[in-house]
Amino acid sequence: MIQNKSRVNYETHGDAMVIRFSGEIDHHSAVDVRTGIDEKLMMERPPRVFLELSGVEFMDSSGLGLIMGRFALVHRYGGKLAVLDPAPAVQKILLLAGMERMIPIRYSTKNQRKEGKGQ
Repeated sequence: MIQNKSRVNYETHGDAMVIRFSGEIDHHSAVDVRTGIDEKLMMERPPRVFLELSGVEFMDSSGLGLIMGRFALVHRYGGKLAVLDPAPAVQKILLLAGMERMIPIRYSTKNQRKEGKGQ
């Protein structure tokens, strides 16, 4: 039996929506997670979207696809998307994939990036 091992929570702060992930983002969970996020984004169309990834324990290439697809969706309706506080393992995957060239990766003061160039 395949279990969805990821959780998604939404917070709105002014014109920004923070989508907070926890658990795992893999090919088993990505479809369900994507569908829920897309419905929420299209209903509210927030101008600024942050994908907060500090609670993600594991992410595979499906997670990269999830991020890229949400970036494209938000861009199509005129919004901006950034990744916020990726967990160390997720940060490594994002940087290896070169995601920071297309999607901003932001770090709060408590979660400053510890290796490489800072943002």
